[in-house]
This record gives sequence, C-alpha cells and structure tokens, in this order.
Amino acid sequence: MSLFRKIFGSKAERSEEELKSEDRGKYMPEIKLPIDERFTINFKANGGKFLYCENLDEIFENLYNILEENNWEEKETLLIDDNLKDKFKDSNLQITKKTSEAAFFLTTCENLIANDGSLLISSNQIFEKKLTELPVNFVVYATTSQIVENIGEGLRVIKSKNKEKIPTNITTIKHFKSKDEKDFLSYGSSAKNLYLLLLEDL
Repeated sequence: MSLFRKIFGSKAERSEEELKSEDRGKYMPEIKLPIDERFTINFKANGGKFLYCENLDEIFENLYNILEENNWEEKETLLIDDNLKDKFKDSNLQITKKTSEAAFFLTTCENLIANDGSLLISSNQIFEKKLTELPVNFVVYATTSQIVENIGEGLRVIKSKNKEKIPTNITTIKHFKSKDEKDFLSYGSSAKNLYLLLLEDL
C-alpha cells in the first residue's frame, strides 16, 4: 500500500457524496436532480408556497390552514372548474364566479414545469380570462404525475389528452411574488401570490 493511500485513504473508502463534490471537474456536467426535486426548487425560487400532501385529507387540512392564515374563511372563492367544485364541496367555501368579489382563485393546472418552476394553464382552468383579470391570490390543486420536464412536453401532454378539442388560452404562471419594477424580464407578466397543494399520486 502506498504512503499516500495510508495517509489519505483510498477513493473507494470515501463516500459517494464526497466524490461528487471533490473529484468532479468544474467543467463536468451537473448531476441531474430528480424531476420533482427540480420543480420544487425552481417553484420556491419563483416565490411559490409549496404544500406537499400524501392524501386528500391533507389537501383539505392545508387548504383550511391557508384560509385561516390569510383571513379568507368568510371571503368569496373564485371557482370556475365544476370538477374541482365537486371535490371541494365539503370545504365550506363561499363560491363565486365573479372575479371582482373573490379573495382568491382555487384552480387546477395542466402541468407543473420542472425546468423553470412554472405552472402551465389553459382555458380548461381560466376559460378565456387573462391572468390580469383574475385575483392576485391563487390556490392551485395539482398532482405529482402532472410534473413534466419542460413546456414542450407539457404542450404534448395537453394535445394528447384533448385530441378532439385542444384548449385555447394556454399560458404559464411563473412569478409568484412581486418583482422589482426595474426587472425588465418580468415586465408585462402578472405576479401572483400562489399556494400549491401538491398531492402524491405516483
């Protein structure tokens, strides 16, 4: 055994984590995180509030906590999707279809985009409304199976799910906190205060 190996130990004895950080060259490609972790990191970096739920009971409990935290218990909820209305029928929500009266918008989304942490939505969720016409506060119900790599993959999923009639008004929501007005990259985008109730379904 060489003197160096006695002093420093062999590479085989060191943990894989140590090797990742110490022995990879600075020009080596980054180790790719799992798709759900990448989505979570990017979503939080955009300013989103993320609540992971293992079952529907946790979804309802977290929704109640969101209402309580923001004093929305007595306020109107904008809820357009009839399927979602049925799912949340026991949540004692005061439902309206008028955007001007609502404290927040409860909706689903088409897909969750991992590479930039955005949410892909369409006329299935918002009909023909513009994002600026909707309340600033969003509560989005989604599942882990809706996470896709990028917008292109999300658009392919929308097309395959809606073969007879492809939805219109397809857009992404990416900014979940108000940006500095001098940040020209977010110019024209509508920042939303967004909570994501993510149900594990895989």
